[in-house]
Amino acid sequence: MTGIPNLGAILSPDADPDRTVLWDYAAGDPPRAWSAGELDGLANGLARGLLKRGLKRGDSIAVLAANRAEFVALYFGAMRAGIVVVPVNWKLAAETVALIVEDAEAKLIFVDEDRARLAPAGVPRILFGSADWEALPDPGAFEPITPEPDEPAQILYTSGSTGRPKGVPLSHRGQHWMVQVVSKGDNSQHRLIVAAPMYHMNALFNLKFAFLNRAQVILQPVFTAESYVKAIIDHQATWLTCVPTMMAMVANHLGDGPRPAEFDGVTRLFMGSSPYSQALVDRVRALFPNARITNGYGTTEAGAAVYGPHPDGIPTPDEALGYPIPEGETRLVARDGSVVDGVGEGILQMRNPATMQGYRHMPEKTATALRDGGWYHSGDVVRRDENGFHYFVGREDDMFVCGGENIWPAEVERLLESHPAISQAVVVPVPDDVKQKLPVAFVTLREGESLSEEAVKQWTIERGPAYQHPRHVFFVPAIPLAGTNKIDRNGLTRQAAELAAARNSSRT
Repeated sequence: MTGIPNLGAILSPDADPDRTVLWDYAAGDPPRAWSAGELDGLANGLARGLLKRGLKRGDSIAVLAANRAEFVALYFGAMRAGIVVVPVNWKLAAETVALIVEDAEAKLIFVDEDRARLAPAGVPRILFGSADWEALPDPGAFEPITPEPDEPAQILYTSGSTGRPKGVPLSHRGQHWMVQVVSKGDNSQHRLIVAAPMYHMNALFNLKFAFLNRAQVILQPVFTAESYVKAIIDHQATWLTCVPTMMAMVANHLGDGPRPAEFDGVTRLFMGSSPYSQALVDRVRALFPNARITNGYGTTEAGAAVYGPHPDGIPTPDEALGYPIPEGETRLVARDGSVVDGVGEGILQMRNPATMQGYRHMPEKTATALRDGGWYHSGDVVRRDENGFHYFVGREDDMFVCGGENIWPAEVERLLESHPAISQAVVVPVPDDVKQKLPVAFVTLREGESLSEEAVKQWTIERGPAYQHPRHVFFVPAIPLAGTNKIDRNGLTRQAAELAAARNSSRT
């Protein structure tokens, strides 16, 4: 195949179709092992079957299901035929799911049994494992289409937690570039866990990375700390992929108990999609002493290939995102749009082959997100140090003003998590008649620890500006997660306002 690579062809049997490429825990425990030939054959059969059913190049299909091998085969198989795959966040409300399916103009929806109720009426559906599913594949060879320069392979939708979800069409060319540019050396000996949901860039990127590099995937339908730890042990996993909250839950699950000996075999650990603290890095390093811990930064709109090691070999600081890779472009801009040079902070903008062409059916939001000739305006405030490393400061829209002072929740969270008794902390604002907004903290404690609200407040007052200290501290057994396994910050903001109001009323 010449020209632009088809993203679906990343899944390939190569010269060894019998080698195991995936263990599927959706099939049970022990998981079902899939060979390269089996998975590739199913992908080809599904490509042929979708076309035989009447779908054509450029049509889209939606998938509303937890991770499973059949989802993987459908994802790669559909793209081979030029059919656009739309993985849908099944933690959204049914009304929002219906908006996504309508916006994507999906001709067919694939569902699993637990999520079938979310599928909107009026669009044909196929249930994984049903007779309709078994009849769909048309076994045989299939030659993947050669994509046009900006032909979409998939559409991912933003979470929609603060409004209507935005559809992000992502091209074969850009997504293939993104995976290829971070693939260095021989990684075929590695076994990596994918437990993030397949409607999120984190899981899809890691699947493509593994298949392109001939590594093996341990696929979990959903994340739980217990099953994640068991999979590391059972498969002697060497690379771990996760978002920071998942790793914090693993540390909490293990507590002060013995560290499994199999953890010594982990050599790389990618924590991406949201920032993390030095305290979490220290806990993770104690669990996985031989692992190189990488802060993986990326966005749906501009991809996951943004940062890498320093070109001069300077070690990357634990909390740094990394050094901008030379294959892509990054810049920091001030709020007035001027470019920030040298040491300083600004809003991160990116431009590379993986950057979207625009949001689907949203020209006004596209104009806000893509600026000055295709620079994607991330909304992430980033600091650059004297060595050129970038550090996450906070979301442009997360910053709030308390009595005339700017507060970045991420800074307060890092300070709170430096306390030896605190496992995780989330800081959100609540309205205040005098100060405009006040910081409030939700805190989880490490196993066996106890702490008073006053002690938490005092910790921050003694170690940071007094205006940053949380005026209320709520202790919770676990931090609630949104659909992408990130912290449900919007839900906590609503909850904080209710709890703070109830406290204030009880004092009057």
